[in-house]
Amino acid sequence: MPSSSQADLCVIGAGIVGLATARALLARHPHLTLVLLEAEEREAAHQTGHNSGVIHSGLYYRPGSLKAELCARGREKLLRLCEEEGIDHKRTGKLVLATREEQRPRLDELERRGRANGLVDLERLGPEGIREREPHARGVEGLWVGETGIVDFGAVARHLASALQAAGADLRLSCAAGDIRQGSEGWVIETPKGEVRARLLVNCAGVQADRVARRAGVDPGLRIAPFRGEYMELRAEASALVNGPIYPVPDPAFPFLGVHFTTRLDGSVEAGPNAVLALSRNGYHRGQVNGRDLLDLVSYGAFWKMAARHWRSGLGEVWRSYSKAAFTRALQELLPELTGSDLQPGGSGVRAQALDPDGTLADDFRIVEGPNALHVLSAPSPAATACLAIGDWLANRAEQALDLGR
Repeated sequence: MPSSSQADLCVIGAGIVGLATARALLARHPHLTLVLLEAEEREAAHQTGHNSGVIHSGLYYRPGSLKAELCARGREKLLRLCEEEGIDHKRTGKLVLATREEQRPRLDELERRGRANGLVDLERLGPEGIREREPHARGVEGLWVGETGIVDFGAVARHLASALQAAGADLRLSCAAGDIRQGSEGWVIETPKGEVRARLLVNCAGVQADRVARRAGVDPGLRIAPFRGEYMELRAEASALVNGPIYPVPDPAFPFLGVHFTTRLDGSVEAGPNAVLALSRNGYHRGQVNGRDLLDLVSYGAFWKMAARHWRSGLGEVWRSYSKAAFTRALQELLPELTGSDLQPGGSGVRAQALDPDGTLADDFRIVEGPNALHVLSAPSPAATACLAIGDWLANRAEQALDLGR
């Protein structure tokens, strides 16, 4: 018969944000008992383990937003952790390209945001400067962003998980949170391995975060729309075409960065991702459909508002998903020498994109506080870069909820 356990805190979700939050709390209060629940067989099984591995600079985010604040702080914390713990990483910089004249004003706005967010290693480049950085790239103007790097976020997550267990945290894998209710002394979370009773609940469930919030009695005020990002990889003989990350100027109406090139620690080069609406919250492959997930989406009025607003760009993303030629053409905007034969299929990831009731795709982190509970409802990119700062931010609020002090 499954047993019952008592804890001060229960964190749901062992992605990098859940792990970082648990780390921050135990670092400050090592006497706390903490249970970390993860539905999958390993930590970092979803968004953390399927992203492009970029340590983001904070260039894109609206000054004053949580993304801007926590990305800047989190980047420095992450780099310090990697250096102190010997986690392989590399500072690469990245090149953002305007490939058409009408994109120059957007490049101006990116530079303005970057400087407002504290970036100092920014440089505007003309065609000759672009060729010096990336001899095979093309653009009418570029922005060099030096404060960018790469890391394996899965390796970071595994380090955090090991450190947590060494510090006494109870990490339970293959242990999904089921029913959640308020008991006489706090929360009662049903799991396949027995009840967990906790004074404070921290919901870092990623693509399931809105559902966990509802089970805990909180109206999240949004719904998660899963978007699949599909990657191609450059064949080994073509990888010399790219020195470091190369990005297009993003479409300001769409919260995705466009297909781009990313170098990896092993020297390989990834291209993508696109952004295709997935028909399952774990829809890593075309054709994967989950009836409940699909019904949740199409029964939400905001979905149809979003579809009416973004149908044209959405169709373009679907076309690039099915047509290698279309995917290649998008990449050739940045790298004209690239051919379809230079590309081979890569991996994919699913982004938990928050959809507001008015059909807007949320462009900032969304964290809701309830009675003795914290719900991270939206933490897409740059959450991996910002994870340690997000963990500190949540730990501050957890201390207030539990009256822990410092």
